[in-house]
Amino acid sequence: MTYRNLKAGTAMLLALAASPAAAQELTIALASEPTAVDPHYHDLTSNNAVAEHIYSALGRADAQQNIQPGLATSWEAEDDNTWVFQLRDDVVFSDGSEFNADDVIFTYCRTMNNETSVGTVGESVVTNFASVETPDPHTLRITTKEIEPLMPELLAQIMILSEGIVEHDEITFDLENDCGVTGEWPGVDAFNTGEAAIGTGPFVLEEFTLGSGITLGRNENYFGEAPVWERVRMVPVPASGPRLAGLLSGDYDLIENPAARDITQIEAQEGLDYVSVPSNRIIFLQMDIGRDDSPFIRTGDGSNPFQDERVRRAVSMAIDRQAIVDRIMDGFATPAYQFIPDNMFGAIPDPEPLEYDPERATELLAEAGYPDGFGLTLHATNDRYINDSQVAQVVAQFLTRIGIQTELDAMTRSIFFSRRSDKEFSFAMGGWGSSEGGAASFLRQYVTTDNEDLGVGASNYGAWSDPEFDAILLEAISTVDEEKRAALLQRAEQMAVDKLGFIPLHFESSIWAFRDGLSYPGRADQYTLAHEVTQTAE
Repeated sequence: MTYRNLKAGTAMLLALAASPAAAQELTIALASEPTAVDPHYHDLTSNNAVAEHIYSALGRADAQQNIQPGLATSWEAEDDNTWVFQLRDDVVFSDGSEFNADDVIFTYCRTMNNETSVGTVGESVVTNFASVETPDPHTLRITTKEIEPLMPELLAQIMILSEGIVEHDEITFDLENDCGVTGEWPGVDAFNTGEAAIGTGPFVLEEFTLGSGITLGRNENYFGEAPVWERVRMVPVPASGPRLAGLLSGDYDLIENPAARDITQIEAQEGLDYVSVPSNRIIFLQMDIGRDDSPFIRTGDGSNPFQDERVRRAVSMAIDRQAIVDRIMDGFATPAYQFIPDNMFGAIPDPEPLEYDPERATELLAEAGYPDGFGLTLHATNDRYINDSQVAQVVAQFLTRIGIQTELDAMTRSIFFSRRSDKEFSFAMGGWGSSEGGAASFLRQYVTTDNEDLGVGASNYGAWSDPEFDAILLEAISTVDEEKRAALLQRAEQMAVDKLGFIPLHFESSIWAFRDGLSYPGRADQYTLAHEVTQTAE
């Protein structure tokens, strides 16, 4: 399906026709294709990265995940429950309309009225808002129901839309009355066609073709430093071989995630370079613990073995994480003994390695009442994470060796995420790139008991629940004092590791390869941002 922003496309064609010699174009091969340009559609790295090109948030994360000013120039906490943001007064949207606080309020209301979303982006944050006021057009005062010390980090994830994309009366934060919106709330298709894709980012959407790619044009109204590139083409190429072949042939200027085994060839090839940086992405296993009768577990008595902590520990002890890093990831990964990298806020300073001991794993299964093991299906993606299907295959083999006869069902991410959201799986391999708040990012989203009112646990598909853990985590995310919050998060992180409601595998490293004359710093969040690709002297 092809979507085209005719207005933006026409303007770009005229610009190129006027000065063809000055045109600067960049072609990027993506390892994972965005599923939409609606910034609130699905919280995926590929979607979030493309959204960063078209839209802006109140803050923005730099390559090391530090929050910098964006549409807001500054912010401060007036008290435990009140945040005040000062907004820029020199910003216009890509269609020329002026940006102000009403656009921010409209955006937050839209996150709560987004019927076409797959995975919520922003809803859990906005749920905590008691009120949003605008003392003047460039001041925003947010009062929360519960204390939220990470408000600037959280709001840096919510891309701001133009109120002009819908019919409305006066915009106010009044959810019961649709915030003043009188027309139809825009769905994902309105963004994919370009009709609603009006942002304040460095580029404008020209065309979005599912399965083929995205074309962006430079936003001449952008409030920040103008990007080098007049036009950017992003092409989905999920297989690493064709991505490298396209880079070698000159079809692509920059590619994501070349296979680690190909780095030697890239180093030896004149005219090519690469960068590798550690990422914040954990690859982990999630188990169905909440249901007594789980659909893809095969036991003689119909029980759910994952409800026994000894079985979960056996699964962990059956997996040789270092072997996965060395043999599958070719050294471009790090074994994970907790759910965030050791240098992030709230991490366990020196985590105890998770032991590889298949003999003890077999004993644990017998102690739990499964001396002959049981049957299981592992569900995973085959086109989302680095070497995801190969990693999942090896995990299945490790488990089969200790008596858990494991079949692998690897599928495209669009099917996987939809089925996982419907809680269809008993045992799944997933990934999560932690950002705001360090340890709080993964723990509040995945590990905490699902509580829509508190905005936590939305991705706890396996329904693991521990009241003691919940109490510590909820206290942590409502603690303003950073030293106290870090200590609480470390306790919660250690408890999550000890209880093994989720099993960490490894942290990905991210690699970008590019032609001479280009430079890219790499990012811990794994985003590929065209406006951060710079030109160098060849």
